Amino acid sequence: MAILSKEEAKKIIDKVLAFSKADEMSVGLSGNRTGNIRYARNSVSTSGETTDLSLSVTSVFGKKSGTSTINEFDDASLEKTVRRAEEIAKLAPDNPEYVPMLGAQQYLETNSFADSTAAINPDYRAKAAFDSIDPCVKKNLTAAGYLEDSAGFSALGNSRGLFGYNKSTSIDFSITVRTADGKGSGYAARDFNDASKLSTASATEVAMQKAMASATAKALEPGKYTVILEPTAGVDLLDNMMRSMDARNADEGRSFLGKKGGGTRLGEKLFDERVNIYSDPQNLEIPGSPFSGDGRPQEKVMWVENGVVKNMSYSRFWAQKQGVKAIAPPSGFIFQGGNESLADLIKGTEKGILVTRLWYIRAVDPQTLLYTGLTRDGTFYIENGQIKYPVKNFRFNESPVIMLNNVEAIGKPVRAGGNLVPPLKIRDFTFTSLSDAV
Repeated sequence: MAILSKEEAKKIIDKVLAFSKADEMSVGLSGNRTGNIRYARNSVSTSGETTDLSLSVTSVFGKKSGTSTINEFDDASLEKTVRRAEEIAKLAPDNPEYVPMLGAQQYLETNSFADSTAAINPDYRAKAAFDSIDPCVKKNLTAAGYLEDSAGFSALGNSRGLFGYNKSTSIDFSITVRTADGKGSGYAARDFNDASKLSTASATEVAMQKAMASATAKALEPGKYTVILEPTAGVDLLDNMMRSMDARNADEGRSFLGKKGGGTRLGEKLFDERVNIYSDPQNLEIPGSPFSGDGRPQEKVMWVENGVVKNMSYSRFWAQKQGVKAIAPPSGFIFQGGNESLADLIKGTEKGILVTRLWYIRAVDPQTLLYTGLTRDGTFYIENGQIKYPVKNFRFNESPVIMLNNVEAIGKPVRAGGNLVPPLKIRDFTFTSLSDAV
């Protein structure tokens, strides 16, 4: 029962809406089946599967709102949930920023559901773990990994005639491999909607190679270096930047898109002209939901074009206040790139550092998007187009805004963290100190 059809979901939502005595009411209905397997020291430690089906009701009187949730679906329980939401709403203070609910919307057709992922069972998860653990055992390496798969749906409706429904699947896998002496470490991560695209064996092979290659790390002096950020490294800083493109924060001077003294940097060239970033829920590699949490349609949006900031995200309240279109934040972004592979970028580098992964990232200054964090799980020195030797990990202090002004090359995008991200060659990346972490 975790995944209801569109017709089944609408039937429940319509029934709940019929119980309402409020000025407005919205209903959210979602269900999923989620499974996982975890292993460490070459042995499975936990595995399991859960199913969940839940309903949320928000009732509104004037500008007062109250929300109640339930996972029972008999008529008496549904009506009780509606009455409870109405009781809470009447006790709540006015929300001065409340915006009336949306009416009926037109949503794009997206394809974020894959039967291969929905069909995953314990046998699949056991084999996925075995295919990762076994090659490590044979080479006296230690594996620690986690795989999680999910299949589910989300539906929403309200008293103004809005209704939306979407099914989706996902599978996420990450693996860390260590050498027997603990001095070498390698990492790889993969995520897809379609489980047929995942090979835990090939991902583990990458992590194994990095672990064995990084065991004899040498120390380099901190400073500014040309770096090649693999997609698993670059995605973290880029994702933080994309989450910081809210218009209200910019208008109020609390983000990198705000100007001192007022105004925003919308329309300004803030990045290298080769930087183009957009979102598209219909993209075949990272298909997304056709609607945002409040029911707004998700559409293709150009966020950065030829280095120029083209759009910011707006809440419905702030868009109404500013008299502009309310653009929902992206669920995933696409950073356009070229055709060069990671290997091609390495071959074209005279001197530089290859970074597999960034970790423990923390904000230093939201107005410049300055972040600090550490490299780990495979950091290597490049000379004359070849990886020469592993280096000790660094602490970095860097802003993705500055980073995207120092672009030397952009490779072919691959999926990472639900986004499409290319390997990036960046000059003058700032490493401030060494780290003992592997």
